[in-house]
Amino acid sequence: MVPSAKGTATTHMARKAHRGDGDHAATIIHPEERRDASRRARIEVSFDDQAVLGALFGEFDANLVQIENRLGVYIAARGDKVSIEGLEDDVARARDVMLKLHEKLVAGQEMDAGAIDALINMSDEPTLDGIITGDAKMPPIQIRTRKKTITPRSAMQGEYMRQLTSRDVIFALGPAGTGKTYLAVAQAVSQLITGSVQRLILSRPAVEAGEKLGFLPGDMKDKVDPYLRPLYDALFDCMPPEQVERRIASGEIEIAPIAFMRGRTLADAFVILDEAQNTTREQMKMFLTRFGQNSRMVVCGDPRQVDIPGGDRMSGLADAVQRLEGVEGIGVTRFTAADVVRHPIVGRIVEAYEGDGHAD
Repeated sequence: MVPSAKGTATTHMARKAHRGDGDHAATIIHPEERRDASRRARIEVSFDDQAVLGALFGEFDANLVQIENRLGVYIAARGDKVSIEGLEDDVARARDVMLKLHEKLVAGQEMDAGAIDALINMSDEPTLDGIITGDAKMPPIQIRTRKKTITPRSAMQGEYMRQLTSRDVIFALGPAGTGKTYLAVAQAVSQLITGSVQRLILSRPAVEAGEKLGFLPGDMKDKVDPYLRPLYDALFDCMPPEQVERRIASGEIEIAPIAFMRGRTLADAFVILDEAQNTTREQMKMFLTRFGQNSRMVVCGDPRQVDIPGGDRMSGLADAVQRLEGVEGIGVTRFTAADVVRHPIVGRIVEAYEGDGHAD
């Protein structure tokens, strides 16, 4: 069933009593709206598939409130219809978000507050459908794993996901929370499951982030595992734990510090280097030259979070990107704070720290 949307004359809609108060109303009624009433619009959207209306609106209309707060519109739900009122552009964005949210719910996808926030962010692009599919004639941009289907939550994630399927070596640069490593691991798991690669190799430098941990007990695995935990977390989110453990035991999945890569040729493998900003130039060159036949390599890092002695000057990531950007077969994706897909406050924190010029 396809939802329908129709425009009507501009009318005032009262807020629901249980949603917001005086302070909240003040945050979404801007002076510009009062000055230019001619730019206001009101539309009605109907949803024929009523089975997903509960999930569409959210508990106590939480999803509608989230869209209202982000886009500065009024939304009223009556039965299978939703009325949206506000400035023309904001109303159009709210409609697109509601329709895309409905489409994803009908397709069986789970949508939490973060996913809805991502839809709202992407609605500011030229066309929301263009971000999700790239081309109306092409299949949707998505990564399928055993546990979930992943779609881009920002325009830059969409570009990154395209590169993950088309380039031999991909550099993903940007702050925490943008999905650099997670999407790379998801793509690697997808290709491992389908058999297009035979091994999945995850690596990162064993570098302490500004603190000395001292002696770590146990064998070599016990010593390096704490540094590699984020990679395990991404794996477990894309594949059942028992399969992860079985494939690690068989050697299909290998998680090791970058020092273990020396002297090897990584063929028929999907190779991911995380926290690459903490490699030296020599380590980065060594790692990149491990590339073998029928392989794909992803290098993830935040150039502003360098923890090795010497700082930015010694980082192999910035040096490699400078040398290799534009070389055939190599892609570079640069994320910003606007692409953070964790809690919205993470994006604001990143912006605050990056705005004052500090690297840490």
